[in-house]
Amino acid sequence: MSSASATPATPADHNPAAATPALTLPTVSGNLPFVPAYRDVDAWATLGDGTRRAILERLAERPRAVGELADELPVSRPAVSQHLKVLKESGLVDEDTVGTRHIYRLNPAGVSALRDQLDTFWNRALAGYETTIDHTPKDHQ
Repeated sequence: MSSASATPATPADHNPAAATPALTLPTVSGNLPFVPAYRDVDAWATLGDGTRRAILERLAERPRAVGELADELPVSRPAVSQHLKVLKESGLVDEDTVGTRHIYRLNPAGVSALRDQLDTFWNRALAGYETTIDHTPKDHQ
């Protein structure tokens, strides 16, 4: 047996964290890979989140600031800001700056586009139902 196999273990051998390289850049974001949190800004996908729907319901009543929304919802201000960003990117919400406050309101064009899509879905469904009824054999009397 060689003397190398009898060498005592170093702390790095027993502690994997000790072997991990130190962060090399001054910011956390510089050391971590970019992972986009929201890849799909489709309005329907955006509305799949209950918090975003709750925000839209409140904005339908009247325009509000982030703090007002956060006070009414069980999420933090930063979380509300993130949800508003997604809603804005999907075209459902607009932002106005009043002094140092950011006031959010529904974007009528974005909401109208959703309604148009729903109307299209509904009209197609009704037309399909009508076609099915018209081609169904009637009972003989």
